[in-house]
Amino acid sequence: MDAAFTAEQDEMRRTLREILGKRCGPDEVKAAVRTAAGHDPELWRRLSRQLGLPGIAIAEEYGGVGCAPADLALACEETGRVLLPSPLLATAGLVAPLIGALGTPAQRAALLPPLAAGTLTAALAVPGTALATALALTGDNTPGDWSGGGRAGGVQARGDGAGGRRLYGEAAQVLDGHSAGLLLVAAHTGGFARSRTLLFLVRGDAPGLVRARQATLDETRPQGRVQLRDVEAELLGGEDGNDAADVAGALAATGRTVATALAAEAVGAAGQALARTVEYVRRREQFGRAVGSFQAVKHRLADLYVQVQAARSAAYYAAWDPDQGGLALAQALEALRLTAAEAIQLHGGIGFTWEHDAHLYFKRAAADELLFGPAHRLRAHAAQRAGLFPAIQERTAAR
Repeated sequence: MDAAFTAEQDEMRRTLREILGKRCGPDEVKAAVRTAAGHDPELWRRLSRQLGLPGIAIAEEYGGVGCAPADLALACEETGRVLLPSPLLATAGLVAPLIGALGTPAQRAALLPPLAAGTLTAALAVPGTALATALALTGDNTPGDWSGGGRAGGVQARGDGAGGRRLYGEAAQVLDGHSAGLLLVAAHTGGFARSRTLLFLVRGDAPGLVRARQATLDETRPQGRVQLRDVEAELLGGEDGNDAADVAGALAATGRTVATALAAEAVGAAGQALARTVEYVRRREQFGRAVGSFQAVKHRLADLYVQVQAARSAAYYAAWDPDQGGLALAQALEALRLTAAEAIQLHGGIGFTWEHDAHLYFKRAAADELLFGPAHRLRAHAAQRAGLFPAIQERTAAR
């Protein structure tokens, strides 16, 4: 495996860092998340036109850039550095791969080009708080329990008598669910006895669709509550297409790829939090000398540096081997949490104020662990998949 970046990848990183450096300071980020969309639409359009960011992993035949998952991870590391609020993760990381894997030729031709161009944003609506399980990051997603149960709860799909489907139910904590122009909804179909979870396409302006933005710990990851009240929907893959096993497999494959992107994003955030802390302790003086000159502070910063670099190595490795995405994400989330917490500590009294920029990184760390972790469950599921503890698994199954 050649882990070196190409000249094109280095140029993409440089260009993206330059654009984001000018438009994504802490004040600009705080202003963007308070807009109705939860991000800066003008910056999103520029990133789409100039870099093709939303289509970076979409095939060229559909108007995308056609890059590998490593390129998406590289871009996410840069967006993570500035905690960019954008539809990138929901659109390019979650929905576009599922449409590419499961959609009919007509669905791919109709939806992937506007997604690649950034003119259409999308969100994956999973009932409850089970996004990590749905993506097979913290548990097996084949039983389908994560989608709410067959008789009640979650979202139900019923025939409308004319060959179509109608959706009923609710999904909370949907990333960009309040503003996305397209929803990909996981819903039960087939009745209680033969219940199975399939994916359905719902337009953002469909009658009966009610959406509201939720208050979240991390405002840079806007989430919405989605209610479906007799909403017309289209089955992803068509009536003769995918079954529940196809859906579970596609979700798991998407989970591995998005875990790699999230790991790179967390590494970017952790690296920037560390860099800002180092800069602060160099300037801040206490007892007539710079805070960073004290040996105890140096040791703490050195430990953080090792933690961040180890997480970066894991994320880069997962970019070439997505099967390692879950483990890389666990290490990156842990590195971000520790770095953000130490950043608050080392900024002293000012760091403890809720309005300080250090808390942006701490909130991102906590929110990502709630959505996609926690780290110990990511590691436990990876160990289970690898069969590291067969004796324990056999005893658990016997109970």
